[in-house]
Amino acid sequence: MDDLLSIHFGVYAALAFVLYAIHQTTHIQNRYIPMIALGLGVFLSWLQAGSIGYHVLLTGIRYALYGMGTVATIKYLLKKFEE
Repeated sequence: MDDLLSIHFGVYAALAFVLYAIHQTTHIQNRYIPMIALGLGVFLSWLQAGSIGYHVLLTGIRYALYGMGTVATIKYLLKKFEE
């Protein structure tokens, strides 16, 4: 429960919001969303750590995966409620 209130959850939520906004406004294809998420995740992880390294890359990948999962969940929930 402590992780939900930490800064890490804020990064996941912010990344998911940015990815969803990018997807809705630009109408890019779904195959480019993981590349954008990976780039943004590593960038946010680098901003937090202040340096680049193995741990920063793994954290950025984790941010990207959680962000994409959150976007997919929101997208499918909205689609389900529309039907």
